[in-house]
Amino acid sequence: MERLSENKIVLVRRKTRLDELIQRFNTASQAKFYIEHLGADFSDYQKEHAIYNDAVAEAEKVLGKLGRIEVIDRQFLPNYIFGPKDIVIAIGQDGMVANTLKYLDDQPLIGVNPDPGRWDGVLLPFQVRDLKLIVPEVFKNTRPIKEITMAKAVLNDGQHLYAVNDLFIGQKSHVSARYRLQLGNVQEEQSSSGIIISTGLGSTGWLKSILAGTSGIANQFIKSKISLEIPKRLDWSSDYLCFSVREPFPSKTTGATLVFGMITTVKPLRVLSQMPENGIIFSDGIEADYLSFNAGVSARIEVAEKKGKLVI
Repeated sequence: MERLSENKIVLVRRKTRLDELIQRFNTASQAKFYIEHLGADFSDYQKEHAIYNDAVAEAEKVLGKLGRIEVIDRQFLPNYIFGPKDIVIAIGQDGMVANTLKYLDDQPLIGVNPDPGRWDGVLLPFQVRDLKLIVPEVFKNTRPIKEITMAKAVLNDGQHLYAVNDLFIGQKSHVSARYRLQLGNVQEEQSSSGIIISTGLGSTGWLKSILAGTSGIANQFIKSKISLEIPKRLDWSSDYLCFSVREPFPSKTTGATLVFGMITTVKPLRVLSQMPENGIIFSDGIEADYLSFNAGVSARIEVAEKKGKLVI
């Protein structure tokens, strides 16, 4: 078979909700019994599963005519070694783009929406039928690329973790996290529900919800008829990050003044853990891929030196 290129095309897929139910209950029949016993519609799980797998199969068929293709499941991303000239395609929900992009190093990523009737697809501008046109343009370097600013957490023992949407620093469970926060020359001992560091890409997610909640509480507290202004979403290539401290608790030993701000290339955020156990740092909602952050460990949160490349 004559292909356009011998460069590898990596197609990243995920488990469907039905796959996860079968993994939990061993068979589709048992999963169906469980869902319907609770009064829910099992056919929706089946429909989603069928549409997604049809899309993946069609994508494999199209891509197989364009180059060497390898299909991997999202769960294997942390340990997968991408080639420097690979083209990567994520097919799934928007979260698939973030989950994939942080493991890439200059490889272009194409986001594909397998089910436009179900998913909004802000980061998934393409459908499977577009791949036969998009991929050749990526091979030729004629397709536009949007650079995505990422965050990076670096521990004092050398471990590091990237984030495309956001980083979370806190406890595994819903208990208070204790740490010392420092930004520039200002530092503060804190006890809170954790720290969220958001990128421009993530500014419409966790950051937006934090600001919306804070605004609503403040407006009710001051009984103002004028809503506090919530910043518009940041550009995906913004060269700074935002940090937000969730529910800081002021006490004799902890403060609540250094709770929101900007992290730039010249002013990183430094955090010293004071948690005896269960302290963690994870990114983009993937709790299984985390750094332990217990007492004595310090972290430097900075704008990452690399940028994601999203095909648009």
